[in-house]
Amino acid sequence: MKIKLFTIPNLLTLANLLCGSFAAVAALAYGNLSLAFGLIVLAAVFDFLDGFAARLLHQSSPIGLQLDSLADDITFGFAPAAVLYTLYGRMHAHLLPDASWIPFVVFIYAAFAALRLARFNIDDTQRDEFLGLPSPAAALFCASLGWLSEGYGTVVSRESVLIVALGMAILMLVGVRMFALKFHGFGWRGNELRYGFILVSAALLLWLGGLAVPFIILLYILISLVRSMVCRREKEVDLHN
Repeated sequence: MKIKLFTIPNLLTLANLLCGSFAAVAALAYGNLSLAFGLIVLAAVFDFLDGFAARLLHQSSPIGLQLDSLADDITFGFAPAAVLYTLYGRMHAHLLPDASWIPFVVFIYAAFAALRLARFNIDDTQRDEFLGLPSPAAALFCASLGWLSEGYGTVVSRESVLIVALGMAILMLVGVRMFALKFHGFGWRGNELRYGFILVSAALLLWLGGLAVPFIILLYILISLVRSMVCRREKEVDLHN
């Protein structure tokens, strides 16, 4: 069987991988967390475009699926963990001891991102919605903290950095269904939640600018949790009826 490696979707996926690699270097080697965040955002755009191109050009393939997860593990797993590692070194602790091994705890996030991506590859129920927090959303939240620290002077404690790393890691594997921004046509009906979320997110960006990024991710998590509880309750009512 002939395998095409350099298709347009695969090239977009490789662009995603390269952006994630450069983001990690920007954070660890140069300490430029704003650049790292920008590269992760750009990688997320490529991540969206590769799937769009694959569907548009009818070039979906098993190798594309595997390549996508490998790229995502770098961009949305290792790179944001690198940002948190660098950010940890710049902040002060209130309760934690000054032990050299503690900063490496943030890389648990990268390990959990790999688990999340591996589960996604074999779970056919995650095509229209996700099980657990999508790794791009978790990565944008983590990486935005470094950008907010440099661009807005936001100060967080070392304890908060660890809580974010571990909290996002757990949310990626939690058994909660979270909605995907995959539209069923362009009409309002059936896409109410997606359009509503995009409109609120746009309003927050206009109001708060860059400060809105972590709030948008938290809003996504909150809406998904509420939606999951409502759906679960409706199923229980249907079973009793």
